[in-house]
Amino acid sequence: MTEIRKFETDIVVVGAGNAAMCAAISARENGASVTVLEKAPESEKGGNSTYTHGSIRFAYDGEEDLKQIMPDLTAEDFANTDFGSYPEEEFFHDMCRMTEYRTDPELASLLTGNSFETMKWLVSHKIRYVPIYGRQAFKVDGKFKFWGGMIAESVGGGPGLVGSLYEEASRLDVEVLFNAMASELIHDDEGVHGVIFKYKGRTSEVRAKAVILASGGFHANPEMRTRYLGPKWDLAHARGSRYNTGEGIQMALNIGAIASGNWSGCHSVGGDRYLPEFTEGFQRLSYPFGIIVNAEGKRFVDEGADFRNYTYAKYGKLILEQPGQFAWQIFDQKVSGLLREEYRGKQVTKVKADTLEELAEKLDGVDPNGFLQTVKEYNEAVRADIPFNPNIKDGKCTEGQAVRKSNWANTLDEGPFEAYAVTCGITFTFGGLKINSNAEVQDILYQSIPGLYGAGELVGGLFYFNYPGGAGLMAGSVFGKIAGENAARFIHKAKESDGLKI
Repeated sequence: MTEIRKFETDIVVVGAGNAAMCAAISARENGASVTVLEKAPESEKGGNSTYTHGSIRFAYDGEEDLKQIMPDLTAEDFANTDFGSYPEEEFFHDMCRMTEYRTDPELASLLTGNSFETMKWLVSHKIRYVPIYGRQAFKVDGKFKFWGGMIAESVGGGPGLVGSLYEEASRLDVEVLFNAMASELIHDDEGVHGVIFKYKGRTSEVRAKAVILASGGFHANPEMRTRYLGPKWDLAHARGSRYNTGEGIQMALNIGAIASGNWSGCHSVGGDRYLPEFTEGFQRLSYPFGIIVNAEGKRFVDEGADFRNYTYAKYGKLILEQPGQFAWQIFDQKVSGLLREEYRGKQVTKVKADTLEELAEKLDGVDPNGFLQTVKEYNEAVRADIPFNPNIKDGKCTEGQAVRKSNWANTLDEGPFEAYAVTCGITFTFGGLKINSNAEVQDILYQSIPGLYGAGELVGGLFYFNYPGGAGLMAGSVFGKIAGENAARFIHKAKESDGLKI
């Protein structure tokens, strides 16, 4: 009989992305020994965080706040850039309106209210940030202007963020085990006492005084997607980490944790129709400056309803609902220079033509006559008397169409024309475990499960239907930090009650 390998620590963290590593660092700096279980091999560490741009949303009041987060900014940077402000109240309002006022107000308040202090905490742990020029700001009249409430990203994007978190965890002597797949919580009537896991193919266990679950949702599990999100979601393109398959959530449900949040909802974006799953470079997010058509050649969504980072996480679902689960984004030369960097490169499904008639014949799977009629009617409906401005919701709209375009509506009449084939990509799921303000996982009686904490995409109740861009990484950091602090406090109390020296 194979002997079970045994480990022991104060706190075990399941998962190793942004939320998990923030929890590990927080617990460690609060005096606890920490072991992290990462299901993936070291070469694929970091969960979904690795696949992000590192863009993060936080509340700030102006230049003095930003100097604390990005100390390398110069006087010239501030002179050439309008960073604006993003008060906590506006962040909270965005959380409410994006989720149709279903977000858990207590969790949303913690997220928005702690966002700036958490950013300062991250900076204190050597995470560096820079402005998102190019994706969140356009230069108008010689000055960059940021829009949409999000201005910063981690140096090196998602991989840079993950690398910095791991370096800091290593400096603090956090133990990380790779190829370590958690499968079961060790628990009894007194609470949770550790985790059973497969380590390099062998059943092992780690005994601990507290467990923090931060292993993501189930976006990479087509069976769970279909069961909870509904028909066709098994056909969605899976983005991000292939290891986010829902075991962390299921382990907690198995011991009586209560499910929470939008289990039939997810973060879903439009991206390249033909890229393999789990491949970087999927997203195609400059759609506000063009039109999107389906297989019938018809528009089906208001491309200019709001800034991109307030609509992109729900428009993938609309593409999934179209015939064949695909669409095409169409642009002309007036706006081609505004397309994000993801539209360039070798792994892009793109066609180009000098005329609309020629383009219509190149749109694979699209009715050419329907497309040409759509463009004709769209061009006739565009308000020519309103100036175009990509930095604000400019009100340049269409009139008299069944599907209105509310902003940035330019006529499509200057060739050459460009078109990009897109489909639905799922990034992360919104349903998960219920936690309280201390990040303690709640059971079906709405009581805390002693010694069990949750953070990151595994937590339910924050996002419904939609998502403000950058709020996911912020939520992971805020609740990871809170989970680490409270798990450390929990074990210190346990040690004191046992009469042990801390």
